Amino acid sequence: MWNEKYSAEHYIFGTKPNDFLAQNFNVFTERNILCLAEGEGRNAVFLAKQGYTVTAVDASLAGLDKARKLAAENNVTVEFIHDDMEKYDLGNEKWDGIVSIFFHIPGNIRRELHRKVVVGLKNGGVMLLEAYTPEQQKYGTGGPPTADSTMAADLMMTAELLTQELKGLQFSHILELEREVVEGTDHSGTAAVVQVIASK
Repeated sequence: MWNEKYSAEHYIFGTKPNDFLAQNFNVFTERNILCLAEGEGRNAVFLAKQGYTVTAVDASLAGLDKARKLAAENNVTVEFIHDDMEKYDLGNEKWDGIVSIFFHIPGNIRRELHRKVVVGLKNGGVMLLEAYTPEQQKYGTGGPPTADSTMAADLMMTAELLTQELKGLQFSHILELEREVVEGTDHSGTAAVVQVIASK
């Protein structure tokens, strides 16, 4: 599915970084950042332009091709890795920061990934996340592409869920809110989101 979506000539989520990341990237006081399910590269390229050492993982070859092109156009270096996030090894105390922007996977897989996030962060490392909440289903301005509302809800997140799944981190910011999201053609309009900044 994602290879097909990312095969579009344009960048479906745009080339500018996610607003929440752009406003808060300075929470990463050290250099080594991992971007989960990075897609077409906009957030990884933004972080590289700020001077961070960035690794970006995605399962879509089409997305990574566009991400590499975007990095080249911006004269930055990003390590792009083709892998399934369910299988990718985040390591042990390896990352100064981990970024997850609108990355929606089934709850059982997500819980295991978030366990690996906590293990993979260095002491003092920071997780920054923005995701849709189940309330997003009433807006239709982006989010997991499924007509099954129960399945869609399982792919989305709440503050309560994230507090449980990222146990072991200290939350400096955790908030559910409605905000305008304008990110390319596939995320545009009022959205129900949850935001997290949490450190180990």
